[in-house]
Amino acid sequence: MSLVKNAPRTSTTIIVRSDANYRISRSRDPYYNLMRRIFQEDETAVRGQKFLLLIEERQAAGKPLRTEEWKYLLEELNTGRASFYAMRNKLLGAGLISITNQEYRLSGQFSKDLLDMARWWWTAVLNQSEETL
Repeated sequence: MSLVKNAPRTSTTIIVRSDANYRISRSRDPYYNLMRRIFQEDETAVRGQKFLLLIEERQAAGKPLRTEEWKYLLEELNTGRASFYAMRNKLLGAGLISITNQEYRLSGQFSKDLLDMARWWWTAVLNQSEETL
C-alpha cells in the first residue's frame, strides 16, 4: 500500500483559457483564480491558496514552513491528511512549490515550464521570431 504523501508528483492538469476576460492578471484575486484552474472544487482551491500564502509568508520571514508541520497545516487548512497531501502533490506536480531540505518553498519551475511552452508554440508552430513574443 502506498501512502498519499509518497504518491507520484509528476504532473498536474491546469485549465488554460484563451479569452482575455479570464486572464489571471485581470483578476481581483489572482491566487484564487490560479487555484481554480488547478482544483475542481472551490473548497480545495481556497485551501491551496491559503497553503501557498502560508509558504510565501513564512519564506519571506526567513522561517520556512517545514514538512513535519503537517499536523499544524491540517488544523490551519481545516482538512484531513489525505486531502492535504493530494492538494500538496498537485501543487508540487505543477511546479508551484518544491520541497528542499524538508522545507516548503515557492518554486519558479511553473513559470519556466509555461515560458518554455509559450516559446515553443510561438517559434516552432507559429514561425514567429522569439523577440516578438
